[in-house]
Amino acid sequence: MITLIRTRTLKALRTDLATAETEAENARSEADKCLEQNGDLVDHLTHADDVAGELRAELAQSLRDAARLEGELEALRAQVLLDTEDRQALRTLLRVTRKQNQRADRVYALFHQGRLHSVHPSVEAAEIAAEAEGAPRSGWTTHTPGAAMPPACEVTWRVQPLPFGTPTP
Repeated sequence: MITLIRTRTLKALRTDLATAETEAENARSEADKCLEQNGDLVDHLTHADDVAGELRAELAQSLRDAARLEGELEALRAQVLLDTEDRQALRTLLRVTRKQNQRADRVYALFHQGRLHSVHPSVEAAEIAAEAEGAPRSGWTTHTPGAAMPPACEVTWRVQPLPFGTPTP
């Protein structure tokens, strides 16, 4: 069977074919552009994902460093407290040592009716000891320097300062 096509129909088909080919070429061109853009987007997304991963790793490292530094800070705070306590203890020991190194240059002898009863570091300590032995709480008198001492039999309780140790040149 022979098909007869009219010239006009053939021309219209050829025109439609050319239009369809042009549209197909334009569609291919747009598809290529879209693929390029999608490729660029995929590259950008891949790069953004890589950067996000690096930032996550850096954040994790920073958190580990912060935790380590926090532990060091607590240890240093404890050490500072211990150092402060040590310094206070050393100050106290130094103060006590200085007091002990200040040697007394005299002692106070307590006499009972002229006989030595006891020796004390201060007048007050000697008076307390005498009062514990029955001496009256009042009536203590001091000896005037340079004046003659009353006879021992006239004084029941007497406190007398005595030089202690040897004088240093």
